[in-house]
Amino acid sequence: MSTDTWEHSPAGLYKRFEFKDFDEAWAFFTKVAAVANRHNHHPRWENEWNVVYIWLITHESADTITSKDIELANAIDTIDV
Repeated sequence: MSTDTWEHSPAGLYKRFEFKDFDEAWAFFTKVAAVANRHNHHPRWENEWNVVYIWLITHESADTITSKDIELANAIDTIDV
């Protein structure tokens, strides 16, 4: 498992994704939602026009980064837009 492109932050694993426009960012947002549901693990995220910000942390483990977060981060990294 690798989270090389994800940063460790106080709010969890963090990554910023930038797209060419809002439509492409929203398409990614929708795909992440489906992947998160399959993993039964849901991110904190924000969207600002062509940018999507995602934080992953496991609340039921005292707000720590767990394998659940790493697995979802890896799955998100495989999403093709």
